[in-house]
Amino acid sequence: MPGLSTELVQQLYRTPPDRFVAAREAAVAQARRAGDPATARELARLRRPTVAAWLVNLLAIRRPELVADLVQLADALRSAQRELRGPKLRELSAQRRAVVGALVAEVRKLAAAEPDAPPANRLPLAEVEATLNAAFSDVEVAEQVRAGRLLRAASYAGFGEVPRPQLRLVTGDDEEHDEERPAGAQRGRPEAAPRTDRAAERAERAAQRAAQAERARQRRALDRELAKAQADQDRAEAELTEATGQERDGAAVLDGLEAELAELERRRAVAEQDLSRAKLARRAAERAVTVARRRAGEVEAAIEALAAEEGDADAGGGAAD
Repeated sequence: MPGLSTELVQQLYRTPPDRFVAAREAAVAQARRAGDPATARELARLRRPTVAAWLVNLLAIRRPELVADLVQLADALRSAQRELRGPKLRELSAQRRAVVGALVAEVRKLAAAEPDAPPANRLPLAEVEATLNAAFSDVEVAEQVRAGRLLRAASYAGFGEVPRPQLRLVTGDDEEHDEERPAGAQRGRPEAAPRTDRAAERAERAAQRAAQAERARQRRALDRELAKAQADQDRAEAELTEATGQERDGAAVLDGLEAELAELERRRAVAEQDLSRAKLARRAAERAVTVARRRAGEVEAAIEALAAEEGDADAGGGAAD
């Protein structure tokens, strides 16, 4: 394997989350067999996305041109927000709603085409929509969405960059405007209405700071929870990797024992055949011995009979003399 390619990463991140770990472990094993430990380590570090993040990744991988349009519109919308261009901002906001709605519909279609995707009534489309809306306000989220490697859904409490209010300090130094003050207004003191406006502005700023502090607190709490969850996930995946290795080693040992057993069975069959042939040869040899013994006995009897006849003939000849 020449290295961790974009195609391989996209192949993993368009895999449904319930099969992501198995697909990643298979890719790691393939990289190790190919003698590429660096790629194997990089693959092992890839984390499984949530279902909502997987749907957004699927959109980025299958329909990158749509996501590119979203990112371009997000840039224009943030620029209009910074410049406080009201009509343009309203126009782009309407486009944003239309684009997000179309992308959510496209996600639903892409999920329906995936054989292992959750059923349509269980798709977290609200999280998908929140993530796409967050991409309009957060450049980092937009880049993650475009890369197709999102790990979890994103959300955003507000929209765009919050503009600082335009404040005006009212004092009594401007003498030429004294006559414009209503009756009873004292020179050198702000009018009641501006004072009320400043109080409202201070209250608004305080509310904004409190909201920001609360979001920061929630973010820190979520970051701690995420770190713990990722640590638990890392431990679980490490245990899975170890268990998978032990299972693979056990299967290899069993295969070796089964191969040895098969060899012993073959040798046993050969030995049994050799034993059967030896038994047959022994029985044939026993029959041959029996025949030879019987024949030897017959020959010995014939010799004895002939010797007896010769003895009788010799005895008869001597008497005649």
